[in-house]
Amino acid sequence: MESLACVLHSEKDLRIESVPVADMGDDQVLVRIGAGGICGSDLHYYLDGGFGVVRVKQPIVLGHEVAGTVEAVGAKVTKVKPGDRIALNPSRPCGHCKFCQAGEQQHCLDMWFYGSAMRIPHSQGAFRERIVAHEFQCEPVGDTVSLGEAACCEPLSVALHAVRQAGSLTGKRVLVTGSGPIGALVIAAARYAGALEVVATDLHDAALKKATAMGATRTVNVSQAPGLAAEEFTADKGYFDVAIECTGAGVVIKDVLPVLRPRGTLVQVGVTGEVPIPINALVGKEICFQGAFRFHTEYALAARLIKEGRIDVKPIITATVPFERAVEAFEMASDRKAHMKVQLTF
Repeated sequence: MESLACVLHSEKDLRIESVPVADMGDDQVLVRIGAGGICGSDLHYYLDGGFGVVRVKQPIVLGHEVAGTVEAVGAKVTKVKPGDRIALNPSRPCGHCKFCQAGEQQHCLDMWFYGSAMRIPHSQGAFRERIVAHEFQCEPVGDTVSLGEAACCEPLSVALHAVRQAGSLTGKRVLVTGSGPIGALVIAAARYAGALEVVATDLHDAALKKATAMGATRTVNVSQAPGLAAEEFTADKGYFDVAIECTGAGVVIKDVLPVLRPRGTLVQVGVTGEVPIPINALVGKEICFQGAFRFHTEYALAARLIKEGRIDVKPIITATVPFERAVEAFEMASDRKAHMKVQLTF
């Protein structure tokens, strides 16, 4: 069987091509993909041919934020049945290494993650009409939400993991820097986790409007003075209990530390290169500086929260484009001022 897919050959060379569909095993399912969201990493591959030392060295099917409908199941599959609408977890840890055995699957030593050029051969992605997946990757989403909403399970999982890294947020004041797709979902996840107040920042008012729609109690446009330097945020050694940094812009860290109270927590979600860190402020205020990488158990939770309508992801979806027009969709997604989450339909 063959399936049409979005195949990237090199920088700005994205083609719709036919790729083989793998044979289905006893513990696997055949999924007809219905929707897929374009992620920041997909954009880096498309625009720049990779990021950092990770480069596209061979044709790769992009995409890891997907949802679809089960078409067939293997003999041993009991979790789903043909006709079920599912979110498809792109993470496939080995289950055998020391990290998997310790319940830290996001750090698996032999991870296969959809649409990743981190290894050779590349791990092929899910922007395709049909794909064979493992049963454990499938999370039923019912018949109420759209497949586009279900495709947001992956970025919501990232947000839920970031919030979990911060510890209990019940009654806390939380700062979220950067109101792009992940930042907006972190806002929703923080409110779900019991945050009393969530203040969101961004450089653009359009993104801040989305932040409000996702549950921010207040927004701050940091392109305008005083931004986070406002006295209410810096008085008495800081206003916020937790800051979750989603921009990846190194300069933001020096702006966050003055508004974080002593013994507060800074969770770093956005990725970047080497950046200067105000160590004296980190030490003097006894700040906990915590990283957040991918997710594992949070994927099932994300699917349930979307399925039950407990987190509404619709505000972040700003455009939906047929996958045959993938190049147009990627160009749209690269305009961060105009779009938050551009999705493909299959």
